[in-house]
Amino acid sequence: MDNKIIAIIIAIIVIAVGAYFVLGGGGEEVTIGYLPSDHDAALFVADAQGKFAENGINTKLVQFNNGGDLMTAMASGDVDVGYVGITPVLSSIANGVPVKVISAAQTEGSGIVVAKDSGINSVSDLAGKKIATPGEASIQHMLLTYYLEQNGMSIKDLKVSAMKVPSMNDALKTNKIDGMITFEPYVSIAEKNGAKVLAGSQDILPDHPCCVVVASDKFIENNPNETQKIVDIHKNATDFINNNTDEAAALLPSDIVSDVEVEKVSMASFPFISGLDDSYKQDVMDFMDLEVDLGILKKPLSEDKIFWEGS
Repeated sequence: MDNKIIAIIIAIIVIAVGAYFVLGGGGEEVTIGYLPSDHDAALFVADAQGKFAENGINTKLVQFNNGGDLMTAMASGDVDVGYVGITPVLSSIANGVPVKVISAAQTEGSGIVVAKDSGINSVSDLAGKKIATPGEASIQHMLLTYYLEQNGMSIKDLKVSAMKVPSMNDALKTNKIDGMITFEPYVSIAEKNGAKVLAGSQDILPDHPCCVVVASDKFIENNPNETQKIVDIHKNATDFINNNTDEAAALLPSDIVSDVEVEKVSMASFPFISGLDDSYKQDVMDFMDLEVDLGILKKPLSEDKIFWEGS
C-alpha cells in the first residue's frame, strides 16, 4: 500500500479517536445522582446543552426519590457525584460516608402547602393533621421540625409520613393528606392547582442552604481534573440560569416540568448559586449547628470534613 495512503488512514484514525474522547465517548462513566426537583436545574441545563460531553465527561444521570436514598447510593459506591440537600449530606458525613461538598447549588426553595379546604390557616392548625414530607433525612423534614419548635410545637404533634414528592400533589387533591412540605416546583404546581402555601422556607429560615453538589472522596482522589471540570460546568450553567431563567426553564426534564410557565415562576422564586466562598461555608456551618440543636446531628463537624478544598 502506498505510504501516503497509509499516512492518511492513520491520520483519520487519530482524528476519530480524538473526537471520541472529546465528545465524551471515552473515559470512565461518571454517575450523577439527582432528585426530581428544579433545585438541580444547573445539572439539567448543563446536560441539555451538552456541556459534559464537550468537556470529555461521559455521564449517566440517575434519579432518586429523596436525598437519603441518593446518599445511600453514594455510600455504596453506586453514585460518584450528587445534587442533593445539605441535611442528608451532613448526616451521611457524620455517619462516616466519605463525600465532600464541591459546590453550592441553591438556597431556600421549599414550602409547607395545605389543601384549600383543610382548615389550616396557621402553624397551630397543623396539630393532629396528616402532613407528608420527603422523608426524615430530608431538609424539608428538618425545616418542618424547626418551624414547629419555633412556634412551641413538636413534630410529634402532627401525623407525619414519608411520601415520594411527585405523588404529594395528587394525595393532597384527593384528601389523603392535609398538607405537605415539599420542594419546588411542586410548591408552585400545588399553588396553581388551588392549594395554599402556609409558609415558604424563606419565611421559616431565610437564606438557608439547601441543595449542594457532592462527590465521593474516591472520585475526587482518582479524578481531580474531572472534579474541577464538573464544578466549572455547574458554575457556567448556574450563570446561564440566572441570566436566562425563562430559557433555562424550557431545558428541564419533562417528568419534572409539567408546565413551563409555572416552572418559570418557580425558578425565579429562589436563588441559584455556585462555588464555596467563605460566606457560604459559614452559612452551612450555622445550619449544621442548628441541626445539632434540633438533635438531627449528634455533634458538629469540622469544615475539612464537609468541604472539598480544591474548589
